[in-house]
This record gives sequence, C-alpha cells and structure tokens, in this order.
Amino acid sequence: MNRTSRTNSKHRVLVLGAGYAGAVTAGRLAKRVHHDEVEITLVNAEPDFVERIRMHQLAGGQDLPLRPLRDIYAGTGVRVRIARVGSVDADRKTVEITDENGTEALGYDTLVYALGSTAAASEVPGVAEYAHNVAGRQGALRLRARLAELAASADPADPADPAERAPGASVLIVGGGLTGIEAAAEIAEAYPNLRVGIATRGGLGDWLGEKARHHLRGAFARFGITVHEDTDVTAVEADRVRTGAGGEIPAQVTVWANGFAVHPIAAASALEVSDTGRIVVDATLRSVSHPDVYAVGDAAYAIGAGGKPLRMSCAAANPMAWLAADGLAARLTGRKAPETEIGYKFQCISLGRRDGIVQHVTRDDRAKPKAMTGRNAARVKEMICSATTWSLTHPTNMMPSRRHRIAVPAPAVRPERVTA
Repeated sequence: MNRTSRTNSKHRVLVLGAGYAGAVTAGRLAKRVHHDEVEITLVNAEPDFVERIRMHQLAGGQDLPLRPLRDIYAGTGVRVRIARVGSVDADRKTVEITDENGTEALGYDTLVYALGSTAAASEVPGVAEYAHNVAGRQGALRLRARLAELAASADPADPADPAERAPGASVLIVGGGLTGIEAAAEIAEAYPNLRVGIATRGGLGDWLGEKARHHLRGAFARFGITVHEDTDVTAVEADRVRTGAGGEIPAQVTVWANGFAVHPIAAASALEVSDTGRIVVDATLRSVSHPDVYAVGDAAYAIGAGGKPLRMSCAAANPMAWLAADGLAARLTGRKAPETEIGYKFQCISLGRRDGIVQHVTRDDRAKPKAMTGRNAARVKEMICSATTWSLTHPTNMMPSRRHRIAVPAPAVRPERVTA
C-alpha cells in the first residue's frame, strides 16, 4: 500500500533517526518554535530510545530500562513515527518510509538526517557469519545470549584465577578502540569464568596519555584479559580467528569492534557525501548541496576544532544536535544562525562497573598528560551517561528558552563549503 502525506500550512521539519543526535535535535527545536507554525516529525525504526553508549553493559548481562519515544515526546509537540526509512529524495523533498501499514512518502520543508551508524561491514572472511557486535541493541542482545550460554557450559571446577583455567570458553574482542576496550572489560568482569582476549592492530590504548595507558594495562591484567597487540585478524571461524602472521587465536565467541559505518541511504540520494558516505555539511550542520537538509551525529561529515573531521561519537553528537537545532530555529525566525566550533574536552572509558578512565584531551582530541582513573573516573563516566540520558528523555525541561515566531522562510541559497 502506497500513501502520500497530506500538506498543511505549517513548516514541516522531518527528523530521521532518534539516536542521541536526532532525539536531541527534535527536542531542542521544539523548545524554540511555536507548534502552531512548525510541525516536527521524528521517524525511528525502534519504538524505544536506545542508550547506545551502554551496549557493552547490555551485552554483559545488565538490564537497561525501556524508554518509549512516544512517552518521551508526549506533550512536546513532536510527532513520533515508528517506521523504517527506505530512501531520501532530496530534490523532491520527500522521504520514503515503511511501517506496519505499508509504504508512505513523507514530504518535508526541512530535513534533519540523523540515521547514525552501524557496525562496519568487513571484507575479512567469516565476520558476517561468525562475529558478534555491540553496535546496536539487537546485536548486543544476541551477544548477551551467547555469552550466557558459554558461561553456563564452562567447567565449574575452573580456578578463580583466569590464567589457571583450562583451555576453552574463550571470547575474543577484535578492535582496540573505545568500543573494544569497554566490551572486553565489561565481559571479563561479568563472566569471570570465561577467558577474554582482545586483538588490536596497534598498541593497547596507544592514543591515550601515559597515565591512562598504564592504568588500562593494569586493569586488563587484573581482569585476566589477554592482549594481542600488533595483530591483524585476517579470518574469523566458528571457534578461532586467523592472523596475518599465520597464527590463530582460539575464540568460541568473536566480537567484532573494528569501527562503524553509516547507512547507505544518503549516498544513494542527491546529497553530497564524503568518501565514507557521510553528508558533507557547513559550519551550521547544513548540507553543502541542499540547504534545506541538516545532518547531525555519525551521519554528518563536519569539521571541528583544529580543522579535523568530528569522529563518530556521542561526545560530538550532542553539540552537533544543539548547533543544528539552534541554527534551524534561527533561520526560520529571521535571526542569524550560530556558528560554533565543536571541540572535545575528555574521553571517558568504562572498565567494568567500578573502574574507568577520564582522559583529558585538547579541543582537537589529542591526549593530554592529565587523566583521572579508578573508581572516581567510573563515577564521572556514569554521571555523564546518566545526565545525557536524563536530558534527552526530558526534552523540553532543560534550559527553557523563548519561542520565536516564524519570520521568513529558510534561505534557499547554498551554504558555503567548509573544508579541513
């Protein structure tokens, strides 16, 4: 069944994706415009907001509360549609979505593209068939079930010290970035009767400062995590991985944490994208090819402090959402859109539930010598995660601001390109 949305006199803002960036953009915009003049529709495939920064916890067996999007946005003026996005026609200003009632073409006046990212496809043989990931809720739940099964089958007579256990019951995380480190620590702490290892192409935490690296290695030693540095995984099999050096590492469960990739929808449209499929935007997060389209979060190729592209992260998603919402509201109401250079302050790393690292960084994301470690760092990380979720799930309660009336249509001129 094909349906086409009816038009009305309101300015129609369509937000695609209710991850951190899309959800925050929708809520912040709702505080800045009048609902009788601007219609905001938020489209998401899942009915609940997913705390993606906690997927390693979900995989490790921790239960996370369900946060229905319709409850979050009740009374805010944001309309929630549970549907999958099929395509974007940026020239005709329509988006094809599919829900339980069929396929529909939604028209828009302004589009906010925030479909985020997922686990990167890999050409390494066996990844698609055998590897798990923690890029999303379903992947984390599948890994959680497999880990519980593996732990239940482990020899109960195995000694408490991981180094003294019998071979087998092994889990290998491939990828030494933030996702891989947090997943390895969480699994090792949650399942002490499993052998956990991590394989990284470079050195473990080699982008961190000396203090943070030292603490990370000590934590992994305490957990009994085997570290395979300078290791290139060339194939994944059901019970092992093969390496570029011709060796193999036993792994009854392999967790692939070697990066993220954006959905291919933007690249298939007329929108200008980078070589990785991210929408190229200006300093106000507006598409350089289509000024009625904004892109935020992982889906946007945006330049931050130091002329560097912002990395895919929650740390970048939130300020991008604030900037996009404020810029769109300003343009709709005849005011100047803000141009704020987005930079970083620190990187937070969970090492299980009672340990962590807060690495201070420059605005362009280079590690400083200063770092907080241990329980205090874990508390800071938890405080940041909880505060982020609270503000997102109370979209119109934070920092109330004056709503402005629409003064002029959003300008139709193309924005200036921003390059590194």
